[in-house]
Parts: sequence; C-alpha cells; structure tokens
Amino acid sequence: MEIPQVEAFLAVLTFGGFRRAADALRVTQPAVSARIRALEDSLGVRLFERGRHGLAPSAAGRALRPHAETLLQSVARARQAVHDLRPSAGGALQIAAVLSICTYLLPDVLKRFQAAHPKVMITVRSGHSKEVLEMVLRGEAEIGLARSLHHPEVETLSLRDDPLILVGRPSAWPAGERRARLEELADRPLIFFDRGSSDWTLTHGLFRRAGLVPNVAMEVETIETAKRMVERGLGLAFLPHLAVGRELRRRSLVAIEIVDAEPISRSLDVIHPRQRPLSPEARALLAALRSALSEAGGPPRRRR
Repeated sequence: MEIPQVEAFLAVLTFGGFRRAADALRVTQPAVSARIRALEDSLGVRLFERGRHGLAPSAAGRALRPHAETLLQSVARARQAVHDLRPSAGGALQIAAVLSICTYLLPDVLKRFQAAHPKVMITVRSGHSKEVLEMVLRGEAEIGLARSLHHPEVETLSLRDDPLILVGRPSAWPAGERRARLEELADRPLIFFDRGSSDWTLTHGLFRRAGLVPNVAMEVETIETAKRMVERGLGLAFLPHLAVGRELRRRSLVAIEIVDAEPISRSLDVIHPRQRPLSPEARALLAALRSALSEAGGPPRRRR
C-alpha cells in the first residue's frame, strides 16, 4: 500500500469520480485509475462499485476509509515533525478546515498563497466543525476554517455569508417560478447530506418548526454527492452557497427562494486561539482568503 494510492482512493471518495479526483490531484485520469487498481490488487478486494446513481464505495471501501484518513494524517504529522527541524526552510502553516471549505475554497486560495510563499510547508487536516475547533484548541492547527463557529477560547473572524440555499435543475423550475412556499417544497423529493451535522440539523429544523415532515428522497455523505444527485434531477437540496456558486453562475443549477421562511444563515469563519498571535504565514493566508472571496462574489441578496 503506497501513499499516492491512498491519496487517490480518498480523492475519488471525496469528489465522486476518477476525473474530478485527477483534477484535484493534478494528475491524469489513467494515473488515478492505475493507483486504484494497484491498491485493490494489493488488498485483494474491489473498493468501488458502479450503481444506478454512479460510483460508490464498496463495503471494503467504506471499511478502509477511516484507516486511510488516519494514515494520511500520520504522514502529514511525520512530514511536519521533520520540517520543524529545518527552520530555514521558510516556515510552516497548519490548517484545519471543514470538508466543504477544503473542497470548494482552499484549492484556489492555496494556489494563490503558494505562488507568493513557495517555501512555506502547508498541512491541511479536515473534519467536522467540532473537530476543527478541537484541533485549534489542542494546538494541532494554527488556524481553523469552518462555518458559523464560535467558542470563548478562540477569536472568530467572519469572512462572508455562506447560507444554505435550496437548489434544483433549471428544467424543473421555469425562470419566473423560482419561488415557493415551504409546504409545497415538503412534498418534493429532497436530498440531505452528512446526517447529524449542523447543516443536516438546520435543514430538518426548518421543516420541523413549520410542523412539516420533508419528503427525504435520499441521504448521502457529502455535499458534492448531493450536488451531483441534484444535477441529475433526483431531487432538490439545501447546499452551501460556497459549493454551488459556480453552478448558479453557469445556470446548470438554480436557486429557489422560500417565501415564507427565513434563509438558513451561515458564515465562513476563521478561528484561532485568543492568546496566540497569528504568524506571518497565517496572516498571509488570511489575506489570500479575503482576496479570493472578494473576487468570487457573495451569495445573492434575499428579495423583499
């Protein structure tokens, strides 16, 4: 079992396909396929299955996932330990981030950051908001990137609004009819992601407070998987604006305004310990984050 094989395996899981995984890893699609085949051969099992809704991990793939994540985290810590012995190398920066930020924001930000700071060693670890907070509090990450995260021991800087937006295919919602009441939406097939997360809880709470039971057509693990299901016309989903901004601009997805409920408010936040000043590397990353978000533009304003 080789590290590039494990990286390819987790990339395919995260992005839901070999082509997107190849783009994320900056290698060719055949290279990703070869790494997955070699990993499957070494383990003697199939790690992925093709089903009606696309590529999905097999039982063996699901069993391997937590160990693969732990392995890559150990590799990152090992590299960091060695790097810490080389103070002249240009500094180091440890980042903890929720998966949506890792997937949809950090690649562009870190490309910009590395162009200006090529000698800085960057370590990125992902997890739920609570895990990001714990990594920052334990000193395992200098800064954390999460959504709507506050704690008395950390300083929270909100970079931009990132509400959960109801999205669907344009063909299902003509241009003049992209407004609906919550009661109408409860009967539509809805796709939920990351059961038990704060996003999942907030979305279900929207219906519960109105005395409605949503029509849950499907529950999936990741935002990216939910988005792909919506693109294929399998239902509607409440997704972070950060994850669907590109599709909304291209009009491959459209936003549906709920006229009788407040938007599900969220924000993109940076956290760091109150008693520890930010390093020059962390301040430079913060500047790159602000610049990238400013160029990308924010979510649309709610009509009155």
